[in-house]
Amino acid sequence: MSIQSEAVLEEKLIKQLASQGFENVSIKDEEALEANLKSQLEKHNKTTFSQSEFKKILNHLGKGNVFEKAQLLRDKFVLQKDDGTKEYIEFLDCEYWCQNLFQVTNQISINGTYKNRYDVTLLINGLPLVQIELKRRGLELKEAFNQINRYQKHSYSANHGLFNFVQIFIISNGVNTKYYANNKKQTFKQTFFWADSENKNIRNLDEFTTAFLEKCHISKMICKYIVLNQTDKILMVLRPYQFYAVEAIVDKVQTSNKNGYIWHTTGSGKTLTSFKTAQVLMKLPKVDKVVFVVDRKDLDYQTTKEFNSFSHGSVDGTDNTKALVKQFGDDTKLIVTTIQKLNTAIKKVRYSETMEKLKDKHIVFIFDECHRSQFGETHLNINKYFQNNQMIGFTGTPIFKDNSASNKLGRRTTADLFGERLHRYIITDAISDENVLKFSVEYVGRYKEKKDSATYIDMEVEAIDTKELLESEDRVEKIVDYILANHDRKTHSKTYTAMMTVSSVEMLIKYYEAFRAKEHKLKIATIFSYSANEEDKGADGLYESDGAHIDETHINKHSREKLDEYISDYNKIFGTKHSTKDSQSFYNYYNDISKTVKRGEIDILLVVNMFLTGFDSKKLNTLYVDKNLKHHGLIQAFSRTNRILDDKKSQGNIICFRNLKTATDDAIAMFSKKEAKDEILMEPYEEYVLKFNNGFIKLLGIAPSVSSVDMLISEDDKLEFIKAFRQLIRVLNILKGFSDFKWSDLSMSEQLFEDYKSKYLDIYDRVKAERLEGAEKVSILEDVDFELELIHKDEINVSYILKLLARYKDSDEEEQKKQKENILNILSNNPQLRSKKELIEKFINENLMSIDEDNIEDEFEKYWEEEKDTAYEKLCKEEDLNCKEVRKLVDKYIYEQKLPLKDDIAQTLKFKPKLLEKKRIIPRVLDKIVSFVEIFYDDVDTVISMPKVGENDINNYEEELLVAQPKPEYN
Repeated sequence: MSIQSEAVLEEKLIKQLASQGFENVSIKDEEALEANLKSQLEKHNKTTFSQSEFKKILNHLGKGNVFEKAQLLRDKFVLQKDDGTKEYIEFLDCEYWCQNLFQVTNQISINGTYKNRYDVTLLINGLPLVQIELKRRGLELKEAFNQINRYQKHSYSANHGLFNFVQIFIISNGVNTKYYANNKKQTFKQTFFWADSENKNIRNLDEFTTAFLEKCHISKMICKYIVLNQTDKILMVLRPYQFYAVEAIVDKVQTSNKNGYIWHTTGSGKTLTSFKTAQVLMKLPKVDKVVFVVDRKDLDYQTTKEFNSFSHGSVDGTDNTKALVKQFGDDTKLIVTTIQKLNTAIKKVRYSETMEKLKDKHIVFIFDECHRSQFGETHLNINKYFQNNQMIGFTGTPIFKDNSASNKLGRRTTADLFGERLHRYIITDAISDENVLKFSVEYVGRYKEKKDSATYIDMEVEAIDTKELLESEDRVEKIVDYILANHDRKTHSKTYTAMMTVSSVEMLIKYYEAFRAKEHKLKIATIFSYSANEEDKGADGLYESDGAHIDETHINKHSREKLDEYISDYNKIFGTKHSTKDSQSFYNYYNDISKTVKRGEIDILLVVNMFLTGFDSKKLNTLYVDKNLKHHGLIQAFSRTNRILDDKKSQGNIICFRNLKTATDDAIAMFSKKEAKDEILMEPYEEYVLKFNNGFIKLLGIAPSVSSVDMLISEDDKLEFIKAFRQLIRVLNILKGFSDFKWSDLSMSEQLFEDYKSKYLDIYDRVKAERLEGAEKVSILEDVDFELELIHKDEINVSYILKLLARYKDSDEEEQKKQKENILNILSNNPQLRSKKELIEKFINENLMSIDEDNIEDEFEKYWEEEKDTAYEKLCKEEDLNCKEVRKLVDKYIYEQKLPLKDDIAQTLKFKPKLLEKKRIIPRVLDKIVSFVEIFYDDVDTVISMPKVGENDINNYEEELLVAQPKPEYN
C-alpha cells in the first residue's frame, strides 16, 4: 500500500473544506491576495473602494508586528474616502462571527528573503487568518511546525505582511493534527490536539476538519478564544478543555441562576480559563458585574498585570477596601479583588450605602483556587449578602468527603458549596496531552531502630515518627549534605530551580542555618509566616495563615527576628531593602521573592506552606519534602514542579525525606482515576537504563561504529541514525536526573556517546548550511528537530574555555597537548561553541603563550574584537557591501532575533544587481551574515557577563562526577 502523499492530503482537505462552506479560490501570489482582499472587504462592509482608498487600507494593515496586527484586526478603521467623507471599515465581525466571509486557497507564493509557497490558507474577509501546513503520512509532525517557523522568518513580514495576520496555525500529517496561536515565543510544547468535551483527542485530519475547521467554530475560536496577552505581547489560544469550561459556564449563567465549578488539574492553565470566562461573562447583557475573587496570597504582581490588561484599572492590589467599594458603585463591569477585601466591604457599616444598592443585582462571582479559600464564614457572608448572585469555582483539587476538613461549619465539599461540576480535566488527561509533566518521586533515607545491641531492623517512618528523630541536628545536616551533593543533577546544572518544604518554622530555621553553615554556591532564600501556631497540623499543606497577610496581633517574636535576618541575606544578594516592619512590608517581600523565583534567580526556596498552592513557575522542577503531606495538599505541592517549559525539563522531581508512598498513591487515586500511578509517575531508574541500552543496540544496527556514520549515503539512512541517536539523548536526559545515575550502568561508554554525538552534530551542521542555500527543499533532513538543547551543557561557555586555556599555558609539553585536545573536543561536541572552534584554536596557536595568565580574559576579548572587525571587512569586501549598513543590519538581527528580509539585505549592497544575480547574491549574503553572528555574538558575551568559572567547576566537569552520592542512613 502506497503512503498518501502531501499533495493528495492537501487536495482532499480542500475538497472537505469546500463541502463545509468555504469558497475555494485560486490565489497564487501577493498581488492576487491583495485583489481578493479588496473584493472581500467591499462585500463584508457593503461598500466599494477606489484604488487610492484601498491603498490607505493596505498601508494601515501593513503596520506593526503580529501582536499589533491582531489588535488592528479587531478594531475598525476610519477610512477617509476620496470625496472627503469618513467610513468605518470592519475587518472581522467578532460579535456575529458566523457572518464573516470564508474562503480556502492553497500554494500562495510570497517573496521574502526566499520565495515560499504555503500549503493551505483559510481567508476570513480576505485576510489569511488560519494557515495549515501539511506533511505526508509517516513524517514527524514537528517537521510541519519547523516549516512554519521558517516561513515566519523568511516571508511572513514581506511587503504589507498580510500573513502576520494569521491567528491560528494548524499542522498535520493526516494521522496527527494540532493547532496553536501565532506566537513569536512558540515552541512545539505550545501545540495542542483538539478534543471533544470528554477530553478525547481528535487527531485524524478529516475528523479535525469536521470539528475544528467548521466555519462558525474556527471563526468563534478566533473571535472569542484568542487571548491578546498584553504583558508578553503575544497571542494565546484556549485549549479544548478550557474552551468547554468557558462554554459550560456561559451556558449556566445564561440559562439559570445556579452555581457550578470547574475541576481542571493543577498546572493546566486555570488562570487563563478564568480570565477568558470573566471577559466573556462581562459582555452578557443580563450580568451586572463579574467579580473575580482570589486569596490575597495569589494577587501578586503578575496576576494584577494580567487582569488589568483585560480590563484597565480592574485590579487594585492594595488593602484599600474603599477603592473596591467605588468599583462596585460605578460602571466597572469586571472587578478583581481579594476575598479579604470583599468580606470587609459587605461587613463595614461605612460602606453600606453603596453596597446595599447591589444586593439584588445579578453578580457573578468567580473564585480561583476554590479548594482552599471558600470553606469559612466569608463564603456564607457573600452568599447571604448578594441575593441574586451566581458562584463559579475553579479548582485543581476539589474537596470530597474523604479529604474534607472539619470545622465549626461542618465537613463541606466543593459540591456542597458550588453545586454541579461543569467540566473536568484531571491530571492523567493533562499528562496524556503533554500539558503537564509526570513526577519522578524518590524516597531518600533508611530509618533504623535499635532493637538490641546486635540487631537493626528497617522501620517505616510512621513507625518511629518521633519529634526527636525527625528534628535531630544530625538528620538535618545529612539531608542538607544530600541536597548539596545532588542539586546540580536534579536541576540540570541549575538550569532549573527548587523548593523545599518542611514541617514547621522551627524546622525551617534549622535547615536555613544548616545551609548557611556549609560551603556552596547555591542561592538559598526563605519566606514564612511569623504568626503564632505555625505548624501544618493537617499535613495537607493548606494552613490557614498560608497567605501573605500577617495578623499583627498574634506573632511569634523569635520567628519574626529570624525572618528579618534571612531577609537581610536576600537583600544583600538582590540589592533590595525588604523587612517585616509591618504587614505591607512583608507583602512587598512576598511579591518580590515570587518574581525572583519565577525568573529562576533563587536556587532553593525554603517554605513551610507558602507557595505550595497556586504558585506557577516554569523554571521550578524540583521539590524537596521533609513534612507529611496528603490528599489535595500533596498533589498541590508536587504540582509546583511539573509545568511544561522545554525539552530538557522532562519531569518534576520530588525527593521525599519521609515515607510518603502510601499518601502519594492515595492522593493519585483520589484526584485522577484508580490505578493511574503508571500514567502520573515516572518509571524506575532501571527501566530507563534498559531503554537506553536497547536504544544503543538499535543505533549499532544502523551505524556499528563511529566511523561508519560517514558511510551513510542515503538521506533515509541518515534520518534513521538521527532518530536513533536522538532517542538516546532523550533517555539520557532523564537518566541524569536520577541520584543513582552512573555511566557504568549503561552498555555505551561516555566517550563513545560523545564520539557519536560529534557525528550527529556534523550532520546538523551540513543540514543547516543547506537550509540557507535556497527556498526549495533539498533534503528530507531539513525539518528534523535535532533537539540540541538536550545536549547543551550550561556550564560550558567561553568563560569556562578561558579557564582551561589558563591551565593549558602553565602545563608541560605533554600536558599541553592533552589539554589542547581536550579543549578542541569540548568545542566540537558543544553545539553553541562549534562555530568558534577555528578562532579559539588560532588564539591558542598564535597568542596564548605570550600572555600573562591574569590577562588571558582581557587579551581574548581584545583578540575577539579584532577578529570580528577583520571578518566584517572581509565580508563587506568579498560581497561589495556597505559596512555601515551591514552593522545596522546585524544589530537589528541580534535585537529582533528575526532573519533579515530580502529588501534589508539588498540595501547593504553597493551596487544594484540584475534580477538573476539578485536571486543568487541575497541568499549568499544572508548565509554569511548568519554565520558571522553565530561565530562572533552567540554566547560570546559570557566572557564578560557569565559568573567566573572556578577551578572546582573545571575539575567537576572533566571528571564527570556522575557517580551518585550514597543515600544517607538516618540512625
